[in-house]
Amino acid sequence: MANGSLEKWLHGDGHDQLKRDLKFTQRLNIAIDVASALDYLHNHCQTSLIHRDLKPSNILLDDDMIARLGDFRLARFLSEVGHTGSIGMKGSIGYIPPASTQGDVYCYGILLLEMITEKGPTDDMFKNNLSLHHFAKLALPEQVMEIVDPQLLVEEAEVTQHNENHVNRRNRMHDCLISMVKIGVLCSVESPRERMLMRDVVVEMHAIKDLYLGTGIHRDKQVRSQILDEGSSYLSHY
Repeated sequence: MANGSLEKWLHGDGHDQLKRDLKFTQRLNIAIDVASALDYLHNHCQTSLIHRDLKPSNILLDDDMIARLGDFRLARFLSEVGHTGSIGMKGSIGYIPPASTQGDVYCYGILLLEMITEKGPTDDMFKNNLSLHHFAKLALPEQVMEIVDPQLLVEEAEVTQHNENHVNRRNRMHDCLISMVKIGVLCSVESPRERMLMRDVVVEMHAIKDLYLGTGIHRDKQVRSQILDEGSSYLSHY
């Protein structure tokens, strides 16, 4: 796709290692796109499908920075593995969950935290029982701005300088980041039963976007009808 993968935007392309400038609204939209794709796979396909390899390199971005979920080589129908998941451990190091829809939710939580902090789950800092999940959980709620990608702090400073309602916009950004970290943590808890469902993640992510834009909060019926119409468009044939 025209804008490559999310991996390149977050961590560079492996050559010059220069990441690109990914705005907060772009990260928010990408997170919603991916959540919508997973919700479609889990809840709106004729037979529920598990992706099993959700990570930044499998998130592709088109000309308009709309995210597509690609690489279905490890995907399985839920009917093949059962609701408890018994196919075995598949996926990429740092993102490996059990083979179930809740495994995809776990990977989404890790992906969301990575997009906010710019730290991958295999970062050198995560050792001695410290993980990306625990790193983010320990920051909630007061220290969240201390763990976010520094580029977001630059963007916040620019908003403060040029926006007439900069205080409200900055506060909304803080509140949205805290809410996104909470979702990331809830999705990546150890117990699958305690993780959120993707349908609920989509609704909450739309609410966060509405809060940031100051357009009010959409709930259930209005958001759900839009998701049913658009969910499949966030899948890639790659």
